[in-house]
Amino acid sequence: MTARSHVLSLSRQARSALVLFVKDIGQGLLVVSHNTLALLGFAVLAIGVVFASQADLRQQTENQVLGWLNARHEARVEASGDVLSLLAEPEAITRATAVDPKELTRQQAAVAQYLARRYRVAPEPVSRLVKEAWDVGQRARVDPTLILAIMAIESGFNPFAQSSVGAQGLMQVLTRVHDDKYEAFGGNLAAFDPITNLRVGVQVLKECIQRAGGIEEGLRRYVGAANLPDDTGYAARVLSEQDLLKMVVAGRNVSPNAPRPAREPSSAPQPNPQPNGEQVAMVSHTTN
Repeated sequence: MTARSHVLSLSRQARSALVLFVKDIGQGLLVVSHNTLALLGFAVLAIGVVFASQADLRQQTENQVLGWLNARHEARVEASGDVLSLLAEPEAITRATAVDPKELTRQQAAVAQYLARRYRVAPEPVSRLVKEAWDVGQRARVDPTLILAIMAIESGFNPFAQSSVGAQGLMQVLTRVHDDKYEAFGGNLAAFDPITNLRVGVQVLKECIQRAGGIEEGLRRYVGAANLPDDTGYAARVLSEQDLLKMVVAGRNVSPNAPRPAREPSSAPQPNPQPNGEQVAMVSHTTN
């Protein structure tokens, strides 16, 4: 064999050895990868089984991941200076006490617009209160204009009003006396929810009227003056305010600055009250 032939033979053997080596390496990697993927799959399956069988662990892990993601999001938002994006709460609209006046009846809309101008409050929340006064008044058989007149005199439609004796909210209900009525709404703090305060106030008013046997005497009880020589003109003010609202309901053009029609306050003493549900006897608690 010549030298050249010997060199070519060695070259072919080297290439064959190299090809064999590469094949061996490839097959080894394939086996390793296959085994690794199998082990990874088994690991994922095992973790899934553990998570599926332990709800607390799964919930804890989910909370941790969610907390980490929220923290990352808050950090990015804070860095951008966009506070509203950080505090965004799309469901907040569901807590708003407001309604479009266009959704009311003609009479209700007229009353809402009149009260909005007279007491310088937005028409949307007042419209919601007017609608509620009509709905609750119908159920309780109490004139809605009387309910609205009480809110006007008691708080001027300020849902956060509080008197010196502790009467709270739109209708200035004595929360500590009627805490049992707030249990159905989650507790006494619901006194500052306008709709809840209205509903509880109407129930208190209805009880006062039933026990007193009449509206004017019921208003005296509502304000806590049933055992006093007079109610300092409270009932007369409420009924005068109601007269204005009745004019609006009747379709009359009433100025938002119109004075209340004159009424003679009643000073006739009432029988001894049984304060079992109505406002307890005390000085007038009105804030307006």
